[in-house]
Amino acid sequence: MRRAAFAVAAGAMAVSLAACGSAKESGNKSSASSSPKKGDNIKVGLLLPENTTARYEKFDRPLIEKKVKDLTNGKGEVVYANAKQDATVQNQQVETMITQKVDVLIVDAVDYVAIKNSVQKAHDAGIPVIAYDRLAQGPISGYTSFDNATVGKTQGQALLTALGSKAKSGKIVMMNGSITDPNAAQFKQGALSVLNGKVNIGKSYDTKDWNPVNANSNMEAAISAVGKQNIVGVYSANDDMAGGIITALKAAGLNVPVTGQDAALTGVQRIVAGTQYMSVYKPYPTEANAVAEMAVDAAQGKPLSSVATGTVDSPTNKGIPAKIIPVYSLTKDNIKDTVIKDGIYTVSDICTAQYKADCDKIGLK
Repeated sequence: MRRAAFAVAAGAMAVSLAACGSAKESGNKSSASSSPKKGDNIKVGLLLPENTTARYEKFDRPLIEKKVKDLTNGKGEVVYANAKQDATVQNQQVETMITQKVDVLIVDAVDYVAIKNSVQKAHDAGIPVIAYDRLAQGPISGYTSFDNATVGKTQGQALLTALGSKAKSGKIVMMNGSITDPNAAQFKQGALSVLNGKVNIGKSYDTKDWNPVNANSNMEAAISAVGKQNIVGVYSANDDMAGGIITALKAAGLNVPVTGQDAALTGVQRIVAGTQYMSVYKPYPTEANAVAEMAVDAAQGKPLSSVATGTVDSPTNKGIPAKIIPVYSLTKDNIKDTVIKDGIYTVSDICTAQYKADCDKIGLK
């Protein structure tokens, strides 16, 4: 993608993976055998973690399904299940996929630790498991995600830019993601690497299940504890939580810079309206295509070196072939050059009647 002005460098795989290990350049080797064991008639299991965040059903699932079809001349089958934020359900779904004898399993874990035994069972059954978006524990054969530490750094830097000279004039609130998601720790670490010493943190929360309702409650508590007159900005780890946070801020009569992530349609619209300062755009087609390529290669017994650009370590496994994808800071100034240019949304998707005047103000037509 030609977005040099907006790209955030991936750090040539030199990302710190906090709870999950570190990325390293390597001549990667898949755990699959080097000689193909199947042709195009493969069955790919796809397990996504929840359906509250719009991205999973709107982007990830259809993109992965299409790419698998494209790579297998229309013969590959994707068997899909969504855990709806329940780790126990997801473990049961792995068991079902094993029973259905899928050739490979793509897992975006609800709880990256709780999934460990299920990953082991799939591995023992001869089914390679590709971790998607979140690095699950257990014998993972491959992994693809975004540069998570850079996501947090991007959010932190944007918040500093929005605050300007007011950065230390009051306090910020940090609304981090769920502790069951290893990415959340990386986002937080990245943000703090930029924010520490430059802002005063009044309150910080790890938001259960990434739930916007929980974020709303936490924000209400923060306003009460810190005092609304003292809050100058909010670090929100994603767009859905930003929605709950902004509702609480509005109720208190506050309009301060709020960050986000995922470029959710509602988040983009809030950016247009000026109630949310920024989001992090993560090109889902790139991530989805990469995991589909890994899955098809693994199912067919091919090495993953043609897809992976390095390796990562988890607490349980070393040298997992991985592809880490760069991210982009999204503000009202570059909506056209990111989500619209990539076909994620059209202008009419964003500029509904409610937001038309705001779109006109920033020249989004």
